[in-house]
Amino acid sequence: MHKYHINIFYSQDDEGFIADIPDLKYCSAFGETQQEAFKEVLIAQELWLENAKARGIDMPEAKYQPLIY
Repeated sequence: MHKYHINIFYSQDDEGFIADIPDLKYCSAFGETQQEAFKEVLIAQELWLENAKARGIDMPEAKYQPLIY
């Protein structure tokens, strides 16, 4: 299984944390804490990949690399 990068950031509008996986289009989750958002996005990732496999879609390569300054 590919190891995908996960972004976690605070959303003032949602008053909580958003976690997303840039390599998996529309794969994201919400949590009141960073840990909760992380756990939820792992569930979303599993479901995303299961759905893609069921539909015969190739697994995307893990390409996203955040810029580090």
